Amino acid sequence: MNQLINTLNDNHITYTENEPMSAHTTFKIGGAADILITVNHIDELQTALGACKASDIPVMILGNGSNLLVSDNGIEGAVITLDGDFKEITVDGDIIISGAGAKLSRLCSVALENSLTGLEFAYGIPGSVGGAMYMNAGAYGGEMKDVALSVTALTPDGEIREVPAEELALGYRTSVFKTNGDIILFAKYKLAQGDPVAIKEKMDDVMNRRKTKQPLEYPSAGSVFKRPEGAFAGTLIEQCGLKGKTVGGAQVSEKHAGFIINIGGATCDDVMGLVKLVQETVKAETGYFLEREIIRTGRE
Repeated sequence: MNQLINTLNDNHITYTENEPMSAHTTFKIGGAADILITVNHIDELQTALGACKASDIPVMILGNGSNLLVSDNGIEGAVITLDGDFKEITVDGDIIISGAGAKLSRLCSVALENSLTGLEFAYGIPGSVGGAMYMNAGAYGGEMKDVALSVTALTPDGEIREVPAEELALGYRTSVFKTNGDIILFAKYKLAQGDPVAIKEKMDDVMNRRKTKQPLEYPSAGSVFKRPEGAFAGTLIEQCGLKGKTVGGAQVSEKHAGFIINIGGATCDDVMGLVKLVQETVKAETGYFLEREIIRTGRE
């Protein structure tokens, strides 16, 4: 770790040690990462990754922390966040190029500002562009794969390459990035010219539906479970009478049973205990096994 810190200092790369991950996740849960590194340019990212590799320090890339459940014991090694160049968004006609660190809601707003339609479904999804591509985020009948042209990524070998969308294996809450070790740097989208009034109306409708149906007033990681084939996770959970079920500070939302919320002081263990309870109950009573969508990471 000292060798890594020396390299970061020599290259004027920002970092903090023992950074609580509860401050960087929408669940507001998680112990400290050994070191949190913030990079603003590709060369800083490459330098930080090289230093971690040389010191055999594990690395995790962090987006907006909106689909993440971090261990109460924190994260071993380095967590890297993308800032600076990685938050820039540029528009060329009906093409938008966004850095992986930009918020998805900002990308939607830029599309609106340029009278471009196609991303309205994503408005209000509380993730980063990189996280959205990693998970192929979707809502209200749309998915990132519907508008993605390509992703520029950094391979484990240090090569920067642009990968066309058809090679990204974008499926239901999955992509090639879950297995290949590439780091998403930028994403390119093809939209269409549209009426800004109609685009704004659709975005407002999506946001109103979110506010009405989802427990946005509490910390959460969004939908906890993937949609099982032929059913809806929230409906199954509600049918089993689990709305309002609580383990410690974690609760199955009374507003939307597909959400687990942090009602105050929830721990990772609380959430995982409630997840297990929900899975076992739903399996026993309906025959469906609910696969977890949120990603649990960190020390055991």
